[in-house]
Formats: sequence, structure tokens, C-alpha cells
Amino acid sequence: MRFLRRSSTEEADVTEVGGDSGGTDVDTDSASSPHKGYTPGKGRPTPRRREAEGRRRGPVAPPPRTTREAIRRSRELRKKNPVSKNERRAAARERRERMLAGDERYLLPRDRGPVKAYVRDLVDSRRNVLGLFMPLAILVFITLLIPVVAVQQYATLLTTVMLLGMIVEGFLNGRRIAKQVRLKFPKENVRGASIGWYSFVRASQLRKLRVPKPRVKPGEKID
Repeated sequence: MRFLRRSSTEEADVTEVGGDSGGTDVDTDSASSPHKGYTPGKGRPTPRRREAEGRRRGPVAPPPRTTREAIRRSRELRKKNPVSKNERRAAARERRERMLAGDERYLLPRDRGPVKAYVRDLVDSRRNVLGLFMPLAILVFITLLIPVVAVQQYATLLTTVMLLGMIVEGFLNGRRIAKQVRLKFPKENVRGASIGWYSFVRASQLRKLRVPKPRVKPGEKID
């Protein structure tokens, strides 16, 4: 039997009377049990929307450094988000066109930035002996198929002379272009070896196969 509490002196009496009927245990259970519609606390603050989306999406991957890595990532994305063949071809065609046009968003990291664009303009504004590198390689392959010793000897001599000329020209062009880049961008950290190699590779390609496409014509003056 449960009595109302009137004073602190009656607590002992209430305890004795309730002990026989088990009222104390019932009160304890009812007090500890949650009420109807009660929602317990999570014990932590509710995460923000940006934090929750970040955990779902995961960290952002760095841009691809090489063409092979870009192709591998493209294949993985196609597996996760399959689309039709026509859509893939259209997207690839658009990326190719924007890359050829020199759009910074679609260029490889090695081709990005105003410094690399200026180097490309300097290389494209001149006709270089290095531009004959690929035709020379084809000529050497053809001469190997001709079973004439004299032809092979002359072809070997011509190839050696051309290669030496290309190396000398590439070295001089690299120094000249690095000097002009330092004058154009005095605040940039320009490394001569990196600029020289980039200009060498650019000049050794056929003009029609260069990516991005040349923006200047041969003989055009570059400021």
C-alpha cells in the first residue's frame, strides 16, 4: 500500500509499509522505463549536411597525371555509371576537341598553366629540324628493308648527321626558350631542364599531331 509523502520524517514508515506489498519495485520499474513516444538521445551532435555528404562520397581523387591513368579511371567510372556507347563516344569526342582547343580543364597536368602555353607558342612560331624526327625514323625503317649495303650506309650516315643536328638544335632552343620564359614570368619558379625538355618534345612532333593545336603560325612574332 502506497502513502503520500507529507514530511521527511515519514519516509521510513512509508518504506516499511510498501516493502510488504512490493510497491517499491513497481515504482522503480515504472520510473526507469521510457514513456510512450519517448526518443532516447544519440549522445552526439547531429552532423552537418556537408560532413554527411563528404563521408558518403569519400575524398576527392587527384587529377590523372598520365593518359594511361586517365583511361583507367574512365573505365572504372563507366563500370560504376554505365551509359550507352553513343553517349561515351560523344563525351570522348567533346573532351578531345576541347583538349585540342587548349581548354585548361581538359589538358593533362604537364600542359596546364600560362607558362606551358607560352612555351608552346614559342616552339610553334618557328620551323625546327626536330620536326623531321618522325619522318627520319620512318626513313630508317624503310632503308633497313632494302638489301643494298650502299643504301644502308648512306642512310646511316644521314641519320647520324640529322640526329646530331637535332640534339644541338634542341639544346639551343631549350636555353633560348627558358630565358624568354624567365623574362616573361619573373615571379615563376622556372627550371631550365624542365622547360628545355618540354620544348624538345613539342618540337619533335609533327605540327598536325601536336596537342593542343598550335595557336600561332610559323614566323609569327611572340611577345
